[in-house]
Parts: sequence; structure tokens; C-alpha cells
Amino acid sequence: MNKIYLDYNASTPIAPEAVAAMRPFFTDHYGNPSSSHWAGTPARDAVEGARRQVADLLGCDPAEIVFTSGGTEANNHALKGVFYANRGKGSHIITTAVEHPAIFNPCQFLEELGAQITIVPVDRFGRVDPDEIRRSITPKTVLITVMHANNEVGTIQPIPEISTIAREAGILFHTDAAQSVGKISCRTDELGIDLLSVAGHKLYAPKGIGALYIRKGSVIEPLMHGAGHEQGRRAGTENVLFAIALGAACRLAQKWIGMFQMQALRDRFWDGLREIFGKAISLNGHPIERLPNTVNVNFIGRIGAEVLAKMPEVAASTGAACHAGSVTLSPVLAAMGVPQKEGMGAVRFSLGRSTAWEELAIVLDHLRATVTEA
Repeated sequence: MNKIYLDYNASTPIAPEAVAAMRPFFTDHYGNPSSSHWAGTPARDAVEGARRQVADLLGCDPAEIVFTSGGTEANNHALKGVFYANRGKGSHIITTAVEHPAIFNPCQFLEELGAQITIVPVDRFGRVDPDEIRRSITPKTVLITVMHANNEVGTIQPIPEISTIAREAGILFHTDAAQSVGKISCRTDELGIDLLSVAGHKLYAPKGIGALYIRKGSVIEPLMHGAGHEQGRRAGTENVLFAIALGAACRLAQKWIGMFQMQALRDRFWDGLREIFGKAISLNGHPIERLPNTVNVNFIGRIGAEVLAKMPEVAASTGAACHAGSVTLSPVLAAMGVPQKEGMGAVRFSLGRSTAWEELAIVLDHLRATVTEA
């Protein structure tokens, strides 16, 4: 059985270049990067080199990059850090209805501590209206957090427009860019954000490493307290191996920005799906402002999990959960207003750098044979 991986939005394989960059540090360069002697210096230099590589991809100063254990920690640091540092000013946070649980759950936690959370709705394509953000601002608003691109449907949010609103109001603006870094441009000067989260395993680095961009001058409390690592912004001895891997992955990612060949494959695949299923299939997410690798579709009248169960060799994700015969849409699809009869058949196919048309053609053949049968 030829296995076909189409779940790159969930996780990516580690790039060979990232593995090669880590290899010497498994055995030879084992010192603590905080130590100033001969064993620590190579580790420190490697971490700082990796920091520059991450900064180069984001178009920022290396001093604005803090290494974390992943996107979830970066998001928690951004939300909790701004909340704790600005309690004298206010405790109002604005977010959207399609955020990842790594945003929603910290917001719920902060509500228990007195934060006021406003959740702005999205349209049928999963996009937020910047004017809705503007209307939600109060004198007590200290943070706006809007994901750059949605992990399920791929919709890209109007981050530059929202950043203009935030800047005019003097409010810090954070974006969860876990799905967009390495796929589309995430230059901080173009986006205009103050805080940006990176998840390593979404861009061909290992799981367990990420980064938080903190614009110079942004007031934010550390999430991890201890010794003065990361310029006092994140305590804990740096994960040298994985930081190096993330740096190498970011360097490699520069040549993949835009993913134009992948977008062509994605569109060809979508055309193939429409040819097979016609009106029995629909697209979730924005038809244009969408990640170049993501196709989230509804097999109308079917259940997504059952569609994938008929293709065990294909790794993809569903957009609805089936429990005891009932189907529950994901919060993202529900927030978009996807009808239950459509959304219960949602499946996300997310392409990667090694995806070939031959693989997609096989998936189309499988779908033609299994989903269209009586």
C-alpha cells in the first residue's frame, strides 16, 4: 500500500537541512550556551546564528526573536504577557471566532482572572471584517489577537488592515502565524504587528520548538521566570539542537515563500474534485485569500471521517467529529456558518513540498471509486 501524506498543516517532516544542522550538536558541542568557556561558546554562537535565520525570514531584528517550545507557548506568552504587563491600563482582549485552541483556551483562562474577551465573528469564508475589530475597541483594550491564516480552511486574514487600526488606537497586536510562516510572506514590517507566533513543526523543523517575535518597545511580562535567558524574556536553558533546526528550516523556507507550484497543484486537485463530484462538493475557506497548500472541502451528504476511512493509505484531516451517530462541526466551520449537511462531510487536504501530482491523481481515483459508490 502506497501511503500518501496530505496533512502538512498538522505537521511536516523535518527537512534534511535541519537534521544536518543539528547533527554536530548531538556529540561535539554539548556546552551550555550561557557558559563563557570553550564548551559553551559554540553553543551560544549556534543559537544566535539560528536567531538571525529566524529573523531574516520574518524581516526583523534578531533581538526581537525569543525561542519557545512551540506555537502554543508563543501564543500563551503573547496573551498572558500582555495581560499581566498592562493590568494598570486595562484587561480587554479582542480575538476572532476562528482562532486555534492555543488562543481560545488562554483567553478563557484570562477571563477567570478578570479579563474581558470580545470574540469577533467571521463571514462565510472565515474572514474577519476589520471594521468589526474597530467597533470592538474600548478604552480598556490592551491586545488584539487575530491569526494570520486558519489551520483548517486556510483563509488569510487582513492583518495589515487590522494592524493600522491597532496602531491608531495604541493597542498591541498579535498574530498566530503558525500556519503561514514558511508558506506566504510573514515579514513583520509588512504585517505591522507587535507580536507573532511561530511553530517549528509546521515549517519542517522538529516538534517542540517555536519562536515569539516581540517588537522592540512592546511591554510584555515573561511567561517563564528563572534565570536571565533570552535577554530575560524566557527563562530556561535554550534548546540548542532544536533552535538550530528551526533556524535552518527558516533559511530553507525563504525559497518556498508563495508556494506557486504547490498552489497550481492545489487548484488542479480542486478542479479534479469538482469534475468528479459537481454540485455534491463545496469549498470551505476563501477562494482566493487562502494558503497555497490548503483544500478544505465538503463531501455533501457524506461524513468526512467515513470518507477517509475508505482510504486508509491517505493521511488527511476531517472537519467534523462523529460521536454516537451525531456529527459535530468543528468550531471553525460552525463560526463560518457552514450548514450541518455540508460540513459533516468536511475533509482537509493540505499539501507539502514533496507532494506530487501523481499522488493527488491516485487520491482522486480513490475518491471516485469509494465516495461516488452507492
